Amino acid sequence: MQTPQRNLVARVSGESDMERERLAKFRSMLQERQRELARIVSVSQEHGRSAVEDYPQDAAERASVFASKEFFFAHSTQERRLLKMVTEALERIEEGSYGQCVACESEINPKRLEAVPWARYCLQCQEHLERQMAQQRAA
Repeated sequence: MQTPQRNLVARVSGESDMERERLAKFRSMLQERQRELARIVSVSQEHGRSAVEDYPQDAAERASVFASKEFFFAHSTQERRLLKMVTEALERIEEGSYGQCVACESEINPKRLEAVPWARYCLQCQEHLERQMAQQRAA
């Protein structure tokens, strides 16, 4: 009997057993990362709330609390952004488009996916996007 996860991978048409195993491996990696990020985001939000609840009267302490709150907010925002990318990668696995560049639809290099399993773009499109963003910041 196949596991539900195996059935999900097997539904993607035209894939070899090796490709299914590779997708199952990426799914597992992404799901683990998703759980880890969800925990980190939750902890960061709790720390941010507790910093507000422990509002001190001293001005120096208040400045320290606000700096801590800002740190936790920035950290939480970054982790939420990554969590969104991981969730989208899992959705692409379910849709059968995982490993395909969302911009040019070419295959993303497997070594890139090993390094960054939530990658949305092939290296060429990612570099192009980063150049555009750098030009916009400079303008």
